[in-house]
Amino acid sequence: MSPDRSRTSYQEAAAGLARRALGALRGAGGTAMVAEHVESAPDPGAALAAIRILGADTLAPALLAGAPVHPRDAEAVTLAFGALPPARDGTPPPPAGPAGPWLMAWRDWGTLTLLAVLSDQAGGGRARGLDGRPAAVRPAPPPPAGPAADGGDAWAAWSVTMGQLATLALPGLDGPVHDAARSSPLGLARGATRAVLRRDYPTAARIVRWLAWLHSEGVRIPLDPAPLVEHISLLAGGDRLALDTAIAGRLLGSG
Repeated sequence: MSPDRSRTSYQEAAAGLARRALGALRGAGGTAMVAEHVESAPDPGAALAAIRILGADTLAPALLAGAPVHPRDAEAVTLAFGALPPARDGTPPPPAGPAGPWLMAWRDWGTLTLLAVLSDQAGGGRARGLDGRPAAVRPAPPPPAGPAADGGDAWAAWSVTMGQLATLALPGLDGPVHDAARSSPLGLARGATRAVLRRDYPTAARIVRWLAWLHSEGVRIPLDPAPLVEHISLLAGGDRLALDTAIAGRLLGSG
């Protein structure tokens, strides 16, 4: 498979998994949503890659519903980490976007940590990563440096980077990236507002998720994220964006 076709296959699989996760979040579909995504896929490799691309949001429906992760779903997530990166035929690993391996490392940390949390809740013991260590204590890269409080414009690039890490903006996850969000709610508010004004709705939705997460944590933030979530959901489309706004709505206690 050519790199372009492979990337398209990954993107389509990720969109399909986001659509399934959104349906599960809204109460539709079967209980083993992730496993069904892999088992029904025309390209199982791309389906497994989609789990890595979607990150912790793969498990968000179970988390936000307060339900234990289905054992088949836990197996599918574990399989995704065992199967990638690349297979022997040279298929490239899932594309991680501009931040490359750094971003993928954080996504993986979030997915494995959340899997460990949900497995503990189910009474199945702590899930373990490929190195045999508990997933929740696997090392992660340093967090993105927060914007300086000197009135500069570092918040613009920083907020975009935080948006790329929006899959970590979920209950049950906490770490250096979350501390960075707590340290600069103003930078996130500016970033979300800037993205909306530029009609960059995917970026806006990702940054607003952090504002919604801060709100759910009781952190004072400089704007009400609820109107932004509603505005973005009305004007933008796409399965991934719809999942981001649905999760933000759940964090705000609506939707």
